[in-house]
Amino acid sequence: MIQTAAKDTCFSPRQTLCCPGGRLLDLRQPQVMGILNLTPDSFFADSRVASHANHTDLLRRAEAMLKAGAGVLDLGAYSSRPGAEDISAEEEQRRLLPALISLRETFPEAFISVDTFRASVAAEAVAAGADIINDISGGTLDEAMFATVGRLRVPYVLMHMRGTPQTMTQHTDYANDMVVELVRYFRDKLVAIRAAGIVDVVLDPGFGFAKTPAQSYALLRRLGELQVLGLPVLAGLSRKGMVYKSLGLTPEEALPGTIALNAIALLNGAKLLRVHDVAEAVQTVQLVSQTYPSPTP
Repeated sequence: MIQTAAKDTCFSPRQTLCCPGGRLLDLRQPQVMGILNLTPDSFFADSRVASHANHTDLLRRAEAMLKAGAGVLDLGAYSSRPGAEDISAEEEQRRLLPALISLRETFPEAFISVDTFRASVAAEAVAAGADIINDISGGTLDEAMFATVGRLRVPYVLMHMRGTPQTMTQHTDYANDMVVELVRYFRDKLVAIRAAGIVDVVLDPGFGFAKTPAQSYALLRRLGELQVLGLPVLAGLSRKGMVYKSLGLTPEEALPGTIALNAIALLNGAKLLRVHDVAEAVQTVQLVSQTYPSPTP
């Protein structure tokens, strides 16, 4: 649901994100975030958008997602799959900015999130029309990120990860209860985030990021425990290894499993589903909401 506040000012409750122009993204009811990858090496090949100068493929996919009910489009130019190639900020911007500008011009009312852990890329993205910054590193890979997002006055997705996309599989040992550690991680990060002036925050527990499949399933079972922090939670489960590897399948075969896990996430309080397959996720949200009008436990 899109609401509009005053043109230059915006006060939003914790379950509503205030975006540029005073537009409000209402997360009191779950929304779907559609993934658009500008990378040549994302783990799910069908999510990769062809890099044509006129962005025909990108715009076609974005239109289909919006028509299917996507509340947000998430645009990324740096692959965060395990062991992904590390590219420069300049290359990330080269991939990202022309596509973002085209997307904003074509769909002026759409909510657009940019998936980046670099403050310089975040600043350029917001200047080019991005509404939300989605940071897989939670500010750990660029110490300027919190101050930059605070200055930009846009919502921020705070994810939990250890290490980098290249090393995160080496950081799956947790000395204490993992979910308790995540709550403490978010609590401590929120102190710094509030000090930087960031108002609207979404928590992403980072399924598969520095977590084994078994740890990710344990996290999914206990996802509701993050509600103690009083902020909306994003679940990014779509076609991940915890789905297809557990079933002995490929990412291309993992849609049914994704739907099942998305339903579990909703029942445990998720307010934003980050997915490759928007129509199926929207239907999942609708059916869970009809069965459990207030899906939060």
